[in-house]
Amino acid sequence: MPRVKRGTKRRASRKKTLALAKGFFLTKSKLHRSAQEAVEKSLRYGYVGRKQKKRDFRSLWIVRIGAACKAAELSYSKFMDGLKKAGIELNRKVLAEMAYHDAPAFNTLVGQAKSALEKAEAERMAAVKEAAKANLIPAV
Repeated sequence: MPRVKRGTKRRASRKKTLALAKGFFLTKSKLHRSAQEAVEKSLRYGYVGRKQKKRDFRSLWIVRIGAACKAAELSYSKFMDGLKKAGIELNRKVLAEMAYHDAPAFNTLVGQAKSALEKAEAERMAAVKEAAKANLIPAV
């Protein structure tokens, strides 16, 4: 196997690691081995953190939407179900923004969701009565 002299590549690699470790405490920013371990760990934390950030924001949006729904005397799950039945396709980020900054517009959405739920319930009851008339299921 031929001999490998690393030369400038080795120096560049170490310089890159130490540059990434800038601002770390004591030897973690000065010595290559400590800096390498600290940088690898920080990059792992960064990767995980980017995933957690998405989860955290989604849960924040859900909390904001839920609070605004409670003020309108409707649960979060019924609100989302009503929006789907009404054919309104807004994501949680937009809904949370509306709930936080534009309450009247959000209240109109709540009204649309409630009416869609009532319509769906009326259709369900009509189907149950039809089935009862045809003696398919016992009357409710």
